[in-house]
Amino acid sequence: MKTKPVLIHIIEDNEWYNKLLVHTASLNPDYEVKGFHTANDFLSRIDEAPDIVTLDYRLPDMTGAEVLTRIKEHNPNIEVIIVSEQNDVATALELLKLGAYDYIVKEKDIRNKLLHTINNIAKTVHLKEQVVNLQQEVKKKYDFSKFIIGESGQLKNVQDLILKAISSNINVIITGETGTGKEVVAKSIHYNSPRAKKSFVAVNVAAIPSDLIESELFGHEKGAFTGASARRTGKFEEANGGTIFLDEIGEMDMAVQAKLLRVLQEREISRVGDNARIKIDCRVLVATHRNLKEEVDKGRFREDLYYRLFGLPIHLPPLRERGHDILLLAKYFVQKFCEENNIPEKPLAADAEKKLLSYAFPGNVRELKSVAELAVVMSDTDDIRAGDIKLSSSDVLPDVMAEEVSLREYDIRIVRIYLKKYNNDVKTVAKKLDIGPATIYRMLKEIPGHDLKA
Repeated sequence: MKTKPVLIHIIEDNEWYNKLLVHTASLNPDYEVKGFHTANDFLSRIDEAPDIVTLDYRLPDMTGAEVLTRIKEHNPNIEVIIVSEQNDVATALELLKLGAYDYIVKEKDIRNKLLHTINNIAKTVHLKEQVVNLQQEVKKKYDFSKFIIGESGQLKNVQDLILKAISSNINVIITGETGTGKEVVAKSIHYNSPRAKKSFVAVNVAAIPSDLIESELFGHEKGAFTGASARRTGKFEEANGGTIFLDEIGEMDMAVQAKLLRVLQEREISRVGDNARIKIDCRVLVATHRNLKEEVDKGRFREDLYYRLFGLPIHLPPLRERGHDILLLAKYFVQKFCEENNIPEKPLAADAEKKLLSYAFPGNVRELKSVAELAVVMSDTDDIRAGDIKLSSSDVLPDVMAEEVSLREYDIRIVRIYLKKYNNDVKTVAKKLDIGPATIYRMLKEIPGHDLKA
């Protein structure tokens, strides 16, 4: 990414010396340089936001100290180089205390000294610009209104809840099947919140052995246990000031749950092998594919920790319940993949759309992304057709109209398809089809061999 020119303002009342300094700074084509002969001339243009100001200590309308103070009050990020005829150590120290970057005496080698100092400041200016650009890119990447794609009512509800989470510091518990995008939601909350400039630290609890999870979260001291050859900073310390995301929190060992509860209550941690307490300030977001309330009822999750974590619940619906969001997401993934690989964009043909809509997507959005990207690679035409889409055949919903049977048989087939789709959950199927559970049981008994296990 090309950086903008470094803007330098030269304040010098001596016309010849003003031209010398402007010429010296202008030798670098990456610098944009403007000269001013009085403090008031410069201050009238201070809103141009120069990155660097070289300031003559003796001006006709104001002292260098006064101008320096005005600059720092207006914008403390402007770096000021004092240029003076006097090699006065006391004055130099006083100006440095007021915020000057450097104090340079008007001597024969001033051009080299000035360029050296300006170049050092410019490096910092470019670094700051890069950091700002990166922060903007990250925020753009996790703009949930563009990244969490869908027009279904369920997705609109999720987006509304994310907005509420962003506008407060409340704990958030994100639930949903694997692959529905729980970490994407967590990042969207963090990178659009006041904590965005601090760290986002994700921890997959299920992926860490139970005997190592405490050290991973809270850190350890050298010699705390066999293999602890050095001090280690834990994830909570890394997330200090920012956000920690505990994915699959339902898999956490009960002993570690007790320690996590204490950390959340006291807002401080102790590294393994050390009694010293370290204050931490981080927002806690958690996610799980389990029903934590049921886990509490079964004695597998602490009730007190559940209520400590339970703030704003955000449930991500499975892709199979989102209707035509499947096509919106598929087109988005195809477009992104084509852009990233310099491939002309390929639209979805009608038979491809039909095939996608007939699939249950057990892997949810994550699976759809893989399917869409593979379809682009497999396509040898200007569009993506059904044959380019590779699905797990066991999850493709059959065509109930493939043969002519009675209306009653069609009804029974539809019910059986929905039962398979929703894991034989009769209540859910009854709600989806807007019929009573008793009707489902009655229909399945009409044909020998038709039952919930078939």
